[in-house]
Amino acid sequence: MPGGEQIPVMRTNPYFDFSHLTPTERIELAQELWDSLDPDLVAEAFPLTAEQRAELDRRLAELDANPELGRPWEEVEAELRARLPRDTPR
Repeated sequence: MPGGEQIPVMRTNPYFDFSHLTPTERIELAQELWDSLDPDLVAEAFPLTAEQRAELDRRLAELDANPELGRPWEEVEAELRARLPRDTPR
């Protein structure tokens, strides 16, 4: 970290001790926790700014005008997974 600061050590809790997990496993756990949240509650807790909303609207309008520019998620996901190191869980 800048200025020689150290990364804080994760607090240990006997019920929530993730120290035995690899970094990849921790990221996957965080993603699973995020995915378990109700999208409406997330949207309420983290509202989009006017700029973010405008950018999403612009992108949707561009996709509506040029649908051939889009790619199916499955295709993009497969491409990204192919780039992952072989020891990364898929």
